[in-house]
Amino acid sequence: RGARGCRAELGSILLLLVLYVLQGIPLGLAGSVPLILQSKSASYTDQAFFSFVFWPFSLKLLWAPLVDAVYLRGFGRRKSWLVPTQYVLGLFMIYMSTQVDVLLGDGESRGPDVVALTVTFFLFEFLAATQDIAVDGWALTMLSRENVGYASTCNSVGQTAGYFLGNVLFLALESASFCNKYLRFQPQPQGIVTLSDFLFFWGAVFLITTTLVALLKKENKELTPTKEETKGITDTYRLLFSIIKMPAVLTFCLLILTAKVGFSAADAVTGLKLVEEGVPKEHLALLAVPMVPLQIILPLIISRYTAGPQPLNTFYKAMPFRLLLGLEFAFLVWWTPKVKHEGGFPVYYYVVVLLSYALHQITLYSMYVAIMAFNAKVSDPLIGGTYMTLLNTVSNLGGNWPSTVALWLVDPLTVKECAGAQEQTCGTAAAAELCTKAGGSCVTTLDGYYVESVVCVILGFGWWFLLGPKLKKLQDEGQSSWKCKRTN
Repeated sequence: RGARGCRAELGSILLLLVLYVLQGIPLGLAGSVPLILQSKSASYTDQAFFSFVFWPFSLKLLWAPLVDAVYLRGFGRRKSWLVPTQYVLGLFMIYMSTQVDVLLGDGESRGPDVVALTVTFFLFEFLAATQDIAVDGWALTMLSRENVGYASTCNSVGQTAGYFLGNVLFLALESASFCNKYLRFQPQPQGIVTLSDFLFFWGAVFLITTTLVALLKKENKELTPTKEETKGITDTYRLLFSIIKMPAVLTFCLLILTAKVGFSAADAVTGLKLVEEGVPKEHLALLAVPMVPLQIILPLIISRYTAGPQPLNTFYKAMPFRLLLGLEFAFLVWWTPKVKHEGGFPVYYYVVVLLSYALHQITLYSMYVAIMAFNAKVSDPLIGGTYMTLLNTVSNLGGNWPSTVALWLVDPLTVKECAGAQEQTCGTAAAAELCTKAGGSCVTTLDGYYVESVVCVILGFGWWFLLGPKLKKLQDEGQSSWKCKRTN
């Protein structure tokens, strides 16, 4: 029955996979923009501003109840949201393909228009997050009881594949040097695709897929409108509020919102620093390829350790290793210009970067899988979805805000001096201009990234010693501390 059931639903499973892949594309593209900005020498303040683009996926809980409750009955509960958001995304991408070259600037006279890029990609991510809410909900009714487990597989595989297409594949095909070296007989000044070609292509794919889904795929009629559906939006928001007010949940939220401060410099700034030091951005993106098998195997191995009654122990144990890797990343950035030669970087350099990245992934996944396991363990089964999404949302936000702050602080923490001209400073852009006019040049004496790396490790170990044990203690709370007090 299981095997036949899977075959019978192969169409639905493949459809889910396609929908999750489409969702990964805007995510991947947004992830490639900081690297493009960096190669056009944008400031870190610009990067910090752009990093707000990655917030909507963490905040989608705020409008998820709306997506769940409001729909056109005749058209279908999930299609009511999926079809419009994907159409808007597709049209938006096609329109953007005509504008994006202007926004990125030409590298000479016009710099990139960071505000416009941020607003644009923020809207992309907002729409993709809304599409995600609808697909997640549809997966539960599209697949039968025994196959519903495939939904999360489709999610992780699809999103990873989409991210890969939008990020790695795009950066490789966009790079003239990569295309000339590996894909062409005759070298040309441009890559095979530009961002505008890429946006146009995926915009068209979005429009075609959405039309097919709208016309061909019927939603399964939900047998009876379930009790929780009919209660409506305000109840869901009330419920969220009452979950957050529970002492155990509140403690967990405060701890997890501060737990990742120590990783912010390593996670948010290192890649951009490497690009600044001359590592080709498509090479950095390609490092993600050997990571894919690791990212598939790791959760399987780690979930063995987190399956017991105390998943957070794994989180606690991985933390000091990940903090120390942050220092190793800073060392890597310092070492990068030392090994650079005419043709780029030696192979052993990339091997070291790859190994560092792999070790970092192991610690990152150990913490991620542990938190997910803990969230699943304590979520009240009577309101499973909302509860678990809330806890996961808070964990995601715990990673977002430190990254934005870390990017914001790189420039202010950097110390520059004016070499070759007395009396001049380099604190501001205006001062730097005066320095150059006086015949001097601005030299970085202390890079804010190194300051941050050290401060982050100190803060991280402080958290680990003082608050880490408090997080582990939450595992000893009885099931009742996590149960929602229901008032009928």
